Amino acid sequence: AHLEAAGHVCILKDAFDFESPSEIANLILAENCEAALALHLYRGGRLLQGHRIPFGIIFGGTDVNEDANQGEKNIVMGRVLEEARFAVAFTESMKEMAQAQWPHAKDKIYVQSQGIATTPNAAFNWNTFLQRSEINQSADNLHIFLLICGLRQVKDPLYLVDAFSEWHQEEPSVYLVIAGPEVDPVFTREVKAKVRRAAGVRLIGEMPQEDLHAVVKNCFAVVNSSVSEGMSAAILEAMDLEVPVLARNIPGNAAVVKHEVTGLLFSNPQEFVHLAKRLVSDPALEKEIVGNGREYVRMYHSWQVERDTYQQLISKLEGNTED
Repeated sequence: AHLEAAGHVCILKDAFDFESPSEIANLILAENCEAALALHLYRGGRLLQGHRIPFGIIFGGTDVNEDANQGEKNIVMGRVLEEARFAVAFTESMKEMAQAQWPHAKDKIYVQSQGIATTPNAAFNWNTFLQRSEINQSADNLHIFLLICGLRQVKDPLYLVDAFSEWHQEEPSVYLVIAGPEVDPVFTREVKAKVRRAAGVRLIGEMPQEDLHAVVKNCFAVVNSSVSEGMSAAILEAMDLEVPVLARNIPGNAAVVKHEVTGLLFSNPQEFVHLAKRLVSDPALEKEIVGNGREYVRMYHSWQVERDTYQQLISKLEGNTED
């Protein structure tokens, strides 16, 4: 949206749909591409090497946090960065990690946090959604905890299931709803089997973003239990929609959630349940967190600032100079 607003024509492609750089070469020819922007230094970036079109990179998170520890991938990513005209990190700490791995690229790494704009569907019917999720209680006294994630191991969607289920059995008004696309088919089967047997836990598929934002707005709290995160858009969107956040205490989450200020951080499932109970019983804490979270997003995750940054960076891809 930012690039199209500046008059560029964009083609959006999923890196997983390409087997090799030669398929990208065909795309570049067919669509007459003049420049490229890749999200994820390894998954996206490696496909762009050697095509003689200028490109930039946006670090995803797992590229710097996980893939950089694998020798082979690390070397490939270093080469991609040599060719890239710029790279964007979401946080200062992500930039520092990338610079430590690939010192030759330190002058081309910029920090731009994710800009957040939420668009909840005003016509969304919450009661219908609850019925569809097989939650047959009146909406008034329910506490829905929403975990938004693609079903893959790094998101660890099963981390809280046992502890939550136990809590649900003593407090039937609490539910954990896991929402997101089936990214890893084998792991998805494991998740479905586990959730089927877990009281108080529901799994719903991918939804249009406007509907998902409406679900966020209606739920009691948004949860993140990932093993590794770059910068969770779901957390920031929850803050923007004035919904409290409970996040696993990992570097990517701790960069945006300050414990007891803009959200709550937990280090194990038992601590999650303890904090969730506290949030349910303490409306003043909820109000405080929500107010701070909203302020934080408006201050540090401005959609307009992000737009200006990318419109400037993309000009580095115009023309043949390295500037």
